[in-house]
Amino acid sequence: MSTMQINSRLRRIRAGWYAGAFVLVLGIAAQVLYSTGAYDSWRNGRTLDRACDGTLARGGLRAALHSSRLRAGQVDASGYVTACRVENQESGARGGSLEVKVRWSTVAPPSDTLVWYSEDSTGIRDRTTPLGNGWPGVVRHDETSQVMVTLDCENQKSKALVAYGDLYGSDSGSALTGLGRVTTETAQKAAAAHGCEVKAGKQLTRVSAPGGTDTAVPLKQAQGSCSALRDLAATATDSGTPSALETPSDARAPQVNCYLVTRAKKPGYGLYAYYGAAAKDFLTSQGSSLKEGYGAAHEDKNYAWATATCPQSTQPAVFVLYLLHDRDTDTYPAGHYSASFAASALKAFAAGETKQRGCADARMATSS
Repeated sequence: MSTMQINSRLRRIRAGWYAGAFVLVLGIAAQVLYSTGAYDSWRNGRTLDRACDGTLARGGLRAALHSSRLRAGQVDASGYVTACRVENQESGARGGSLEVKVRWSTVAPPSDTLVWYSEDSTGIRDRTTPLGNGWPGVVRHDETSQVMVTLDCENQKSKALVAYGDLYGSDSGSALTGLGRVTTETAQKAAAAHGCEVKAGKQLTRVSAPGGTDTAVPLKQAQGSCSALRDLAATATDSGTPSALETPSDARAPQVNCYLVTRAKKPGYGLYAYYGAAAKDFLTSQGSSLKEGYGAAHEDKNYAWATATCPQSTQPAVFVLYLLHDRDTDTYPAGHYSASFAASALKAFAAGETKQRGCADARMATSS
């Protein structure tokens, strides 16, 4: 065998060795990726990048779900601009998930978004508190927690982007703050993606759940959402509701709640203010009951309502007072509905709200 033939054979052998070594290295690398979870992490990261059509904000995800092992997927987006779900890949008590959904205010709201408004007359479980930090949003809580934010399009009159973030799992303070960040920042990204110029708030650093009845204060000491009713403290006491359960004042919140509670800390009267997209959705949830003179449960009229024109939207603001039903005892703790007290309380509440927001033409509504 000639020297040339020997060298050629050696080159083929070496090439085979190199190819085999390369395949072996690839196999080892793949094994390392699988065994260390690096591949799963990369794959899960890709799902997060694509979630909600690429608008999902990831800043607060880890805090909301108490994990970095997260995977995203799509959910039914019927009626929404976009929607997605993020799940904690850990099992057991550390598991959990959240959903983010975004829609236009000009589109009929999906029925699942109206559930919160249908519970206004049933106690104080479905309560809200402002997000704060300049965000036009609220935290809602019943058995689960939801963050809602409404971003008005400054370049498109009477159009807003409405975002919902629902948390299924731990709703600790850090989790709510994370949910708030995910929801608000996703809404901001979605607005930018769809040419909606908005006035966003600052990054949320603390979001708190609405307080329970143990946080009620004497009405004459109210400093937040019930402060406009302080002058009615004596009348409220005579009506059996001497205390107030309130939230911080926030002129950008799309919904404001004020509850008057009994001495036993039971629900008496609930006062609500709705603005912009929230006002529109509230009216949709009520159908014709308000105008026809029926309460939320389609029973005897035990409510009063008013409207006002506000500069932020062509949609009139809505103010409502309900005699509250206590689901725990199946009673009306405040007793008989007082139309005169209800009118006085609602007028004071609406006056305080309209003054704070620069609204005008506030008037009591009448039923047909």
